[in-house]
Amino acid sequence: MEVPAEQSEKESSALPAAAALPSESQPTPATLVQITVLKAQDLKTIKNDVSVTLARAEYDGVILGDSSKTDVLPNGTANYNFTTSFECSPSGPNSLDDVAQKPVLLTVIEVSQKEKRQKEKAVPLGQAVVDLLPLLQGQCSFKVSAPLYAVPTSPLESLHPEAKKEFPLLFKNGILKLAGEKEPLPRPKKWPLANIMAPGALSIPNSFIVGGPYEDEDGELNKREDREFRIQAESMKRIIWDMERRCYLDPAAVVTLQKRIAECWYWPVEICRMSVASSSKGKTSKADKGDEDKQIFFHGVAYVNMVPLLCPGVKQIRGAFPVFPYQDSEVFEKTKSQHSVFRDLRRQLSLTKEGLWTPEISTSLSRAVPNKTQKEDKEKITKDKDSNRRMSNVPKIQLSDATGEAESVTYCLDGQQYVEAGTFLVMEIKLDKALVPKRLREELTRRVKQMIPPRPPLPPRTAGAKKAVEDYHNHVTSIAVAILSEYHDLFGKRLPDQGAIDHQTLEEQKRQLNFELNSSGKYFAFKEQLKYAVVKIVREKYLKTTAFETQEQFQAFLSELYVYLVDQMHVALNQLLSEEAASPAPVSRTTEEQLRLFAREAEFNKDYKLASLYHQQRLAQDQCNIQYWLDYGAFCLLLEETTKAQECFQQALSLDPHHIQSLLLCGIVAVMLQHYEEAEIFFEDACCLEPSSIVAWTLSGLFYELQNNNIQAEMAFREAKKLLQAQLAKERSIPEAAEGEGGEKHVSAECARSPSPGPEECLREEFPDGSAERAPEAVEPALSRKLPEEEATALETALKVPSSVSGLSQPPCTVFMKAVEFLMKVNAIQFVHRALAHELLSLQGGPSCAYYLALAQTYLLKEDLAKCEECLCEAVRIDYMNPNVWAQKGHLCYLKRDFGEAKECYERTISFVEDAADMHFVYLRLGSIYLEEKEYGRAKQTYLLACKNSASCLTWLGVGIACYRLEELVEAEDALSEANALNTTNAEVWGYLSLICLRGGRQLEAEQCYKYAVKLALRNDALLREIRAAQQQLGFGNPAF
Repeated sequence: MEVPAEQSEKESSALPAAAALPSESQPTPATLVQITVLKAQDLKTIKNDVSVTLARAEYDGVILGDSSKTDVLPNGTANYNFTTSFECSPSGPNSLDDVAQKPVLLTVIEVSQKEKRQKEKAVPLGQAVVDLLPLLQGQCSFKVSAPLYAVPTSPLESLHPEAKKEFPLLFKNGILKLAGEKEPLPRPKKWPLANIMAPGALSIPNSFIVGGPYEDEDGELNKREDREFRIQAESMKRIIWDMERRCYLDPAAVVTLQKRIAECWYWPVEICRMSVASSSKGKTSKADKGDEDKQIFFHGVAYVNMVPLLCPGVKQIRGAFPVFPYQDSEVFEKTKSQHSVFRDLRRQLSLTKEGLWTPEISTSLSRAVPNKTQKEDKEKITKDKDSNRRMSNVPKIQLSDATGEAESVTYCLDGQQYVEAGTFLVMEIKLDKALVPKRLREELTRRVKQMIPPRPPLPPRTAGAKKAVEDYHNHVTSIAVAILSEYHDLFGKRLPDQGAIDHQTLEEQKRQLNFELNSSGKYFAFKEQLKYAVVKIVREKYLKTTAFETQEQFQAFLSELYVYLVDQMHVALNQLLSEEAASPAPVSRTTEEQLRLFAREAEFNKDYKLASLYHQQRLAQDQCNIQYWLDYGAFCLLLEETTKAQECFQQALSLDPHHIQSLLLCGIVAVMLQHYEEAEIFFEDACCLEPSSIVAWTLSGLFYELQNNNIQAEMAFREAKKLLQAQLAKERSIPEAAEGEGGEKHVSAECARSPSPGPEECLREEFPDGSAERAPEAVEPALSRKLPEEEATALETALKVPSSVSGLSQPPCTVFMKAVEFLMKVNAIQFVHRALAHELLSLQGGPSCAYYLALAQTYLLKEDLAKCEECLCEAVRIDYMNPNVWAQKGHLCYLKRDFGEAKECYERTISFVEDAADMHFVYLRLGSIYLEEKEYGRAKQTYLLACKNSASCLTWLGVGIACYRLEELVEAEDALSEANALNTTNAEVWGYLSLICLRGGRQLEAEQCYKYAVKLALRNDALLREIRAAQQQLGFGNPAF
C-alpha cells in the first residue's frame, strides 16, 4: 500500500522538524498528522473473488476513518485516495512518545451484500503498518509502500480493539519455543501491540535482531566458559519476545536519565507469570483474593548495568543478564528501587495463580522520563531470546504446562527456580544519540596538533661533515694547482725524459718558491682561502662550537685536527696527481641495534653517562626515527627527568601524530607533570585511533580512576577486558594438532610469565605499527615513587595473600599485567604501582607469578632488596620452573654480593629449555662470577654464548680476559680487538691489550695501549697493578721509563 504521511500545525505552516517545537513554558499548538492512503495492489493474491473494498486507518486503538467503497480492478488494484488525520501534542493525548512507539494501522476490508434485507458484511483482508518515526527524525513528509499482510478470516468486530491501558516499558505475551528450534539471524523485531491481527504486520519495517559474538556483549555470560552454555540454551525450551518498545526522551528527560544512572548504576528488569484467561467461571474466594494481593508468582529480577550509557559515544547496551529471585531488600540495595512495578500493576495485569499464563517483563526505566516538549533522543529496548535455563535435564519451571493448572509452590521457591535453572534475559537498550557526546577523531587530532605541532620537514642541508671535507679537498686542489703554476713560471716545465733533479737543486728551488710566495702575498692569500674550509671541518666534522675548558684540551684537539688535515690533504693531492680515486673512509661498524644494546648495558651497570651518550649517538644517526626518541625518553624517566622525557615523547609524536605508543607516553608524562587536561586528550586520542589496543584502554582507565571518574574508568577497564577475552579466544583456536607438536608456544603463558622487561609478543599485538619495539631495559636503577596510601597498602598486603595457583597452571594474562609489561619497559613506575594494585584486587586465586615478578622489579628499582627477596620467594613458590624467576633472583643475589647463590640461580636459569627474558645480562654476570672464581674455561664458554646471541664490547672483553688467563694469547687478542672495534673508549680493553703486547714483546704497541688505558681513566686497580708489574719486569711499555 502506498501511504504518504505528513505533519502540519493547525492554522499554520508545517514545522521544519520536530526539534523546532516550543518549550514547555510556552503555549504549544497541536500538530496535525495527515495520512493519505493512495491505493492497494495485488489484492487478488489474498482473495481471488474480491470485488469491493475499503481502507480503514486507526491509531492508538482509535479509528481515524474509513475510505469510500472502491471496486477492485482486474489486476488487483484498488485506488482509495483517502485522507485522514489526528492531532499530536506534547501534552497529549497523542504525544511525541506515542508517535515514537505506535504505528498507524491500515486495514483493507472486503464489503459484500448477500440480500436486500441483510446488512453489508465486512471482512478484513489484510493489514499494513506505517512507522511514524521519520517524523521525529526531522522529515516533514514521507511516502512508503507498506507490505499488506493477509488476515485470517474473522468477523469485523475483531477489528475493534478493546480498551486497554498502556504500561511503560512493559512486554507481554512471550512465545514458548520448544527444544530443537533455533531462531534465525537476522530476524525482524516486532511491535508491542495487541490489535494487529495479521502476523506478518507485527514485524517492524527495517528493524532486525542481528545478534553478534557473545564476547562483544555488555552483560554477563559473555566469557569463553559461558559460550557452550549459551549455545546449548538457544536449542532448549525458552521464551521469545523479539519486541521493541520505543520511548521519546526530551532534553529534560535526558538530563534526568543521566542523573539517575549516575546515582544508581544497576536498574531492575522484572519478570513474572501473567494470567491471560481464567479456567474457572466461578468467583474467586476471599482466601484467593488475599493471596492475589500478597503474591506475584515466579517473580524474578535481572540487574542491568546502565553505566556504559554515560560513557562518551556509547549508544547501546546488549547482553545476557541472569535472573534472580525478587527480594525487596536485595533489589533496594542494588538499584535503590523501593517497590515492584508488578505490585503496582497487579490488578490490571491479572497476576494471579489461576488460568492460562504467559511470561511478562517490566522495567522501571520509564521513571527517568518526565514531560516531553522537544525532540532530543529515543530509547529502544529489545527483548531477545529470553528465559534460557542452564539445568536442561531437570527443568524447574514447567514452561510446557499449557493447561494452566494451579501451582502450589511458594513465593520463595518460585523465584529460587530462576537461579537453579540458570535463567537469563537477553536484552538491548539503544539510543538514537549518545547521552554523552564523544569527541570526533578529527577534533582529537586537532587538539594534539595544537599542543604538539607536527615537526616541519627538515630543509635540505647545504652544509655538513661530508660537504665540509669535500670543500677542503677542492681548496687544497685549487691551491696546489696555483703553486704548481708559480713553480712553472719560475723554473719552467720539466719533461719526464730530462731525468730526475738532484736533492740540492730541489731544496734551492723550494727556498726560492717560498720566498716568492711570501714576498708576493700569495702565501697569505692561500692560507686565508684554506681558513674557512678548516673552520667548516671543525664545526661540522668535530662539532666544536664552544671554547675549550683547559689549554691541554685545546692542544690535544689541535694535534688531532692537524693529523686529520694532513691526511685529507694527501687524499686531495693523490686525487689530483692520479686518476685513481682515493679509497673511502671505513664505515663505522657500530649499528643501531648495537648502540641500543650498549645503552641497555650501560643502564644495567648504572653507567648513566655512557648510556646517555649511546642514546644521543643513535639520535645523531637518525633524528627522524620515532623509536630512538621513545627510547631516550624512557631513559630520562629512569633518571626521573620527567620534563626532558616529555620533550622526547613530544618529538616522537611530532614526527607521527597517529603513533599510539607516543600518544600513551605523552599522556603518562602529562599525568606526572599534573597536566591532566592534556593527558585526557592523549589517552582519548590513542583509544580512538587504535580501539583494539588493550594497553591503551587500560591506561585510560587508570587515568580516569586517578581523576575519580569511576564511570569512565569502569568503562575503559571493561573494554580492555573484552578485547583481551577476544584475543585469548583467538589464540586458543589454534588446531589441536599444532598443540600436540609442541606448538602451543606460550601464547598466553608468556604473558603470565614474562616479567618486565620481557618478551614483546604482547606489545607487538598491541602496536601493529611497530611502535612496540623494546625500549631500553633496566634491572635495578634506583627510583623512589610515593604511592597513594590505599595502593601502598594493597601492595604491602600482597605478600600476605595466599595463592592456590600451582606452578603447572598459570592464571591467564590480565589487562593490568599487559599494562605493567608496557609500563616497565618505559620506566613509568607511577602507573606500574596503580596497575599492580588493580591486579592484586582483581585476581580470584591470589596473585600470579608475573605479579610478584613485576612487584620485585619495582622494589629492585628502589633498591629495597629485602622486599624484593620476599616477592621472589613467592614467585618461586608459585612457578618453580619459571626461568625469569631464577634470573631475577640471581640479579638480587649478585647485588647483595652473594655470588655463590647468584651463580646457582644463573646456572639454573640457563639450564631451562625456555630462555629467560634477559639472558644477555645473565651471561654477563655469570661470566664475571666465573672469572672471579678463576673458572676461566666456563667463563669463556659463557661469554661466547653471550657473543652468539648479542655481541658487545663487554661480551668480547669477557672472552678476551678468559683466553688471556688460559694463556691463549692469539684468541685473546682477537677477542679484545673485536671489543675495541665496538667501543674504543673502554679502558679495560686497552689495559688487557697492553698486557698482550707486553707478553709479545711489541714495545710501541704496548706503550700506545697503556697510554689510552691511562687516558681513559682505567678504574680496575688490580689490572693496573698487573700492567705496571709486567712493565717493570720487561723494562718497556711505559713511556715514563
